[in-house]
Amino acid sequence: MAIVLSKANRRTALAWILPPILIIFTRLLYFTCKKKFHMYENGSSTPSIYAMWHGELLMLPLAYLHYTKRKNIDAIISRHFDGEMAARFITLQGGGVLRGSSSKGGREVFRAALKSLQNGRDIGITPDGPRGPRHSVAHGLVSIAMLTKAPIIAMNCRPSSFWTMKSWDAFCVPKPFSTLNFYFGTPFYVHEMNADEAIALVRKKLLEHAHEPI
Repeated sequence: MAIVLSKANRRTALAWILPPILIIFTRLLYFTCKKKFHMYENGSSTPSIYAMWHGELLMLPLAYLHYTKRKNIDAIISRHFDGEMAARFITLQGGGVLRGSSSKGGREVFRAALKSLQNGRDIGITPDGPRGPRHSVAHGLVSIAMLTKAPIIAMNCRPSSFWTMKSWDAFCVPKPFSTLNFYFGTPFYVHEMNADEAIALVRKKLLEHAHEPI
């Protein structure tokens, strides 16, 4: 019995059970809410790096589908336990997954991201994930953008009414029948900048319409 109820087995079960439930929940929530899409230019015709804050992630896969009209994206997700559920959440919705982060599997996921962009696929990344600090920008995103010269598109979700989880990322859960404001920034490039300048610009773009907890 101890083996059956071990921590590893419980985590494996949760990683399989919770994502389908979460997908049903998010789609019902998305259906009940009013949506407003804010964008100056649609850059979906070019393989791009879609950047978003970890705490705003819940509704953004559906916003990406609306923006691009396709599921041509590989999300970079950590190898931590939370990443297991996130990976299944993405794959069940037709997206691809690249597993790794700066602390574990960084080189492998970096090479895989380059290959995805070369093959015409988008990359999705939360630069402050998987463990923060909140609204920080790790080097991985800008390194990929510099090497490939791919455009970066900042994505934000700001609901009119929401719950905030007590987590490091202040994870945002919109309330039913609220208004979801989705922001898609104009594509920008960082390959002619140094690393510090690129990180500062990515953070600035993502903070322009960032959700803030009450």
